[in-house]
This record gives sequence, structure tokens and C-alpha cells, in this order.
Amino acid sequence: MSKAKRVTITDIARLAGVSPGAVSFALNGRPGVSEQTRRRILDIADEHQWQPSSAARALVGARAGVVGFAVNRPARTLGAEAFFTDLIAGAQSALAAHRIGMQMVLVSSIEEEVATYRRWRSANQVDGVIVIDPRDDDPRLAVLPELGLPAVVIGSHDSEEGQPASIWLDDSRVAHSLFDYLSALGHRSIVYVAGPAEFQHTRLRTEVLDGLSRRGVSGEVVTTDFSPAAASAAMRRLLSRPDRPTAVVFDNDVMAIAALRIAQEMGVSVPRDLSIASFDDSVVAGLVHPSITCITRDTFSLGADAAAFLLEQIEEPEMLPDRVGALPELTVRESTAAPR
Repeated sequence: MSKAKRVTITDIARLAGVSPGAVSFALNGRPGVSEQTRRRILDIADEHQWQPSSAARALVGARAGVVGFAVNRPARTLGAEAFFTDLIAGAQSALAAHRIGMQMVLVSSIEEEVATYRRWRSANQVDGVIVIDPRDDDPRLAVLPELGLPAVVIGSHDSEEGQPASIWLDDSRVAHSLFDYLSALGHRSIVYVAGPAEFQHTRLRTEVLDGLSRRGVSGEVVTTDFSPAAASAAMRRLLSRPDRPTAVVFDNDVMAIAALRIAQEMGVSVPRDLSIASFDDSVVAGLVHPSITCITRDTFSLGADAAAFLLEQIEEPEMLPDRVGALPELTVRESTAAPR
């Protein structure tokens, strides 16, 4: 068969010795063919690099065999965050077992993200989506059910009625484990260098820090775009003040490591003069000196669980109940100590 010619379902049916209808059933994961026949058809499709027509899929309502993941992050910072590489790798591992692909796009705003969901749905390009970084009054959580696009949200608490199912981690409890630890060490001036203020996890962590005022802790929040450059600038400002904090907590490990370099540049000893911690962990956070105290989570498994949950949701006409993810744990390393 000519490599230049687009392979069709009819071609695959002829090569497999079955009807085009049987090929359609096999390629779309529907019952109606034996497992042996399905495997033979899939092997032939792989051999001839068959790709479905998105226009044809939209006309017949067939499955796309792809899930979507729209990420609202600066492109320059995305590759540096271990959270995203681990999350995507975990999701891909679960999807690959079902021969499902992932279409990932970077968006610059929540409006662009919503527009992406509308485009994906109208062209039948994806069967469902994984959503991250939920916000209060999040427009995405209203649009997705309206579009009839299956979704699973990786969030900080359970979802409200009528919203897509959530696999959630109790961010309040996680924040308590880190901020309470610093308070117990004796820190009374703690700064939280966060991502955007509108994210739910930023609000929940801020509320926990504010609650420590009952213990005499002065908490302060600095919002950034998650980038190492923003973290470095924030740390320079904090360490240039006459009333320096005694502990600074960052939303991710890359920010914390960038801030550690600034402290060393300015002659501030960590942890003798300043404690540093992070809400994300990575291999690098444990290799720098001093190693960084972090919240450690199995992000690979979180991605795999979210993808598997989404595949279940795609098969169900009703929204599935929320699920609780594994609770992250505090890993204490060299970067935190009692203040002088």
C-alpha cells in the first residue's frame, strides 16, 4: 500500500478480513468484536499509521481517543516545575494503557482556556479534560457541564453540586502541617511567597497563615507568577527590609531554590538567620545545600489517578462522586531551624 495515500477504515477492514463496521467498533473501543479481532485491527492500524479524521469523528459522534489538558502558565516556567513534568508523566502512563493520547496546550488566560474547551468540544477533538488550579467562582466549572465535556478537576476541596468531579487534596491541612511546624520552631514572622491570589490553594494557605495570628505569628503574603525571577525579586525585597522575616515559604521548589541563592548572595545564612521551605518537592530540592524542607507529594500517582478517573467519567453519563487524593507529607530538611 502506498505510504502517500491516507489509510482509511475500509483499507484496514480489507487487510484484516473484516467489515468496516467491525473496524469502527475496534478503533473506538466499543463492544461487538472479539478481543483477538480487536487486537489484529489495532495492530494493522498502528502498522499503517492510521489517524482518524476529526471531521468524520464530529459527524458520527465517535470518540477522539484523546484527552485535553490546558495549562495557564508562562511557557518559560513550565519546564522548570517538577510538579508539571511528574503530573503529565503520571497521566500519560495511565492513558497509554488504554491507547489514549493527550493534547496539551498552553493558554495565557482563563478566557483563552474556556475558548479552548469550546473549540475542542465543537470539533470533537478530545473526549474529556483534566483541569488544574481551580478558583473561587471559576467560570470553567460552569462552562464544562454546559458543553457536555467530561472533566476531572485537581483541586483543593470537594466540588460543588453541578460542577465536574474533583480529585482533591486538603490544602488547608497541608498548609497547617508546614506553617504549624514553623510556628512550633518559634518563628513569629513568616512570609508566604505564592502564585496568583485567585487560585483556591493560595487562598486556603493564606487563611491558615492568617489563623496563626492567635499564636502571635505575623503572616504576610506576596503573590507572583511562580517564576524563579519573581521569587528572586521578592526575596531581595524581603531581605533588604529592616524587619526581615525569620521564615519564608514558597509555592514551589524552583522558587525556593532561587530564593536560597539570593540569601547566599546577600550573606544571609540559611537556616541560622532565615528558614526557607516549599509547598512542592523535587529531587533537586533534596540535593542543594542546604536541602529544602518541603511538602512531599506523589505527583506522578496524582496524575495517573486523575487520568484514570477521567476515563471512568467519560464512560459515565452522570457526574461521578469526588475522590480524595493521597495526603502530602512534610519532609524536614536542612533549610529550617529555630530562629536565633
